[in-house]
Amino acid sequence: MAARPETPAATEPPAATEPPRCRVAAVEPLLFLATVALGLQGPLATQYLWDRLGADLGYRGRNGTGASGCTNDTGANGSTDALRQEVEALVSHWNLYINLGGFFMGLFSVTLFGPWSDSVGRRPVLVLPAVGMAVQAAIYLLVMYLRLHVGYFLLGRVLSGLTGDYNLILASCFAYAADTSDTRTRTFRVAVLEACLGVAGMLASIGGGQWRKAQGYINPFWLVFAASLAAALYAVFCLQESVKERKPAKLFTLRHYTAVYRLYATPERQSSRQKLALYSTAFFLIVTVHFGTRDLYVLYELGSPLCWASDLIGYGSAASYLAYLSSLAGLRVLQLCLEDTWVAEIGLISNISGLVVISVAATTPLMFTGYGMLFLSMAATPVIRAKLSKLVNETEQGALFASVACVEGLCSLVAAGVFNSLYPASLHFMRGFPFLFGALILLIPAAIIG
Repeated sequence: MAARPETPAATEPPAATEPPRCRVAAVEPLLFLATVALGLQGPLATQYLWDRLGADLGYRGRNGTGASGCTNDTGANGSTDALRQEVEALVSHWNLYINLGGFFMGLFSVTLFGPWSDSVGRRPVLVLPAVGMAVQAAIYLLVMYLRLHVGYFLLGRVLSGLTGDYNLILASCFAYAADTSDTRTRTFRVAVLEACLGVAGMLASIGGGQWRKAQGYINPFWLVFAASLAAALYAVFCLQESVKERKPAKLFTLRHYTAVYRLYATPERQSSRQKLALYSTAFFLIVTVHFGTRDLYVLYELGSPLCWASDLIGYGSAASYLAYLSSLAGLRVLQLCLEDTWVAEIGLISNISGLVVISVAATTPLMFTGYGMLFLSMAATPVIRAKLSKLVNETEQGALFASVACVEGLCSLVAAGVFNSLYPASLHFMRGFPFLFGALILLIPAAIIG
């Protein structure tokens, strides 16, 4: 009888095993903060390169307010037009060098940290790249404060790439979504994450354009630094771990790389291996076009005949990011009557038609019409991510999305190499040719998915 009162106490779990009450299972705020940082940094860095390199070459066609000597009458001042094209080509080449540096560093770090997160959890690999992005923003600030050579931008990108950069944040967030959803709701959960990209990018683009016009580059880049640091702090103090069975694992080992290799090469995965390869190929082509065209939007809008100022550039970037939200709504509605595959096809049609219009846009209304026709352009990528996730086990989500991040890194490399080289080469016959080229490329994934 004396032992009976002790029985409930003996069966109670220790208090130390209870999860902290303050932690939440929502990774969306972290992705939102990281995307705000990236959405501010991309267009502002390109415009800063334009202004710095243009000043070094003596080009005065565009001042800080955008009230410039940019003119549609290229024949009136041939030397000015030639100098403008030289500035455009130089900025495009620097974007290529910076993207190459980020790719080669990120290629090895993402495939190392992604599979490692399957064992130790997602939170450590969300903290590390956010800190790396904050370091990159700090280096950019030093370049602006001290008027250092723009080559230090490359150093900042390399250091960020060593910690996984934004691609590792994407991979870990999508793996987190796969950990916390079932196969029925996964496509929409992935689409919600991609919609967070759109909301954050839209706010950053509008705010960044207006802010740069009012106060220059330094103050907006302080927000880039603060948002990156806030993302890291959110992962440390607020985010609940999603990996159910964590275990210690060595970081520097080839086992993480072989985990990615086994996804595509293990013999017993014959059917899923073929689907993984096909979906990865389609994903590679779609994202390559997304990255390549997005890198050129700002350059295309800065030059003749559009000659946009920073506020219009911000609105244009916001319009491109708005496609994430409209694609989420469209995907949710279309899923009621169509299979995911058909939703992806409709998204590709939207993307192709929008790029064709942008390629011939010579006026501001036509350019925004092209952005409007991209309203379902982001519906294909969440469908493909969800289909890839359903082809592997729960314990392989980190390795899978690490491989997807590698594909995205390769997309960044190919997009930077092809589109940033194609743009200056096509200036003399058709400034919008890279967008038309991207529309043609998208016919291939449409055929693969179909």
